[in-house]
This record gives sequence, C-alpha cells and structure tokens, in this order.
Amino acid sequence: MKRRLIRALAPSRDELAAAMTRVAPYVTRTPVMTCSSLAQLIGCKEIHLKCENLQRTGSFKIRGAVNAVFQLDGDQAHKGVATHSSGNHGQALALAAKMRGVPVYIVMPRTAPLPKIEAVRGYGGVISFCEPTLEARESELEQVVAATGATVIHPYNNEHVIAGQSTATQELLEQVGDDQTALDVLMAPV
Repeated sequence: MKRRLIRALAPSRDELAAAMTRVAPYVTRTPVMTCSSLAQLIGCKEIHLKCENLQRTGSFKIRGAVNAVFQLDGDQAHKGVATHSSGNHGQALALAAKMRGVPVYIVMPRTAPLPKIEAVRGYGGVISFCEPTLEARESELEQVVAATGATVIHPYNNEHVIAGQSTATQELLEQVGDDQTALDVLMAPV
C-alpha cells in the first residue's frame, strides 16, 4: 500500500469544532481528575488526568473512528471501512461502524490480545489475521480493500481520525480552563 503522509498540522478551529459536534452524540465526555501524590512525585503544583480509559472501548480512539466513519458519503458507507490494528483502533472502528450500520473489516496480527480480538468481533468486525509486521498488515489490508471496496481508515495517518482524537484535548481545556494559564504542559501518552 502506498504511504501518503498528510499535513502534520493540528486540525483548524473549524475542523475541531465540526469534530466536536460530530462525535458528541457517540462518545463519553470523560472526567478530569487530579492526583496530588503524582503531582508531588513529579514536582509540580497540580496534575490533571483526562480519564479516556473510561471512554467507550477503553481509549480515546473511539473519537477519531467516529469522526471518520460519520464523514463517509453514502457509497463509501455502503462498501464499509477497513483498517489494521492490534486492538484499540480496531475496536473503535468496529464500534463506530456498528453505530453507523456499515460493514467493517479489521486486519489484526495473529499475536493480538484475545480480549481485543473478542471486542472487535463483538462489535461486528470481520477479522483477517496476518503476521505481526507492518508489511504483513499493509499487504493484508490491501487484499481486504481490493475484495470489499471498503474505505481505509488509517489508525493514525488520517486527518479525520486526528481531528476526532483532538476532541479529547478540547474537552480537557474546557474542563480545566482554556485561558492559556491553566496548563503549563500538556502530555498525551499514546
């Protein structure tokens, strides 16, 4: 599969606002918690934790998947969506596709954790297994797309996925204050 890099910029304000509106009915507005012992351990006044582990599917990935799936036109939706994933993006895409009522095809390495495989299947995903290499994932995904006509929703190199996942940060800023003084540093472990 030919790799195409998208712009390396964050979504525009308009794209982010549209993504916020698009994902709102389908995702959980997760809480922000503080942890004084962690703040003390790392030597800061206060630390805020955006609890995306409480999100549907257990991660922020649902935000990007929903934003991408709900932007497909009718013909694309009819043919379905496809991706490669070891778990979180695959689960998220399977659930987003289920919510929209479109077919979903997930390429997973044969070494993927069983709970992730079961979750993808539980959301209606059709799984194709491959060897645990990027080359094998991309090759199998090409074959799936050729056979189904599905639209590829890349796990991280997709502008709609990026905009959707950015909604977690927008929520965080709304919850702790976005006056540019509320946060000194923003870290996103992915």
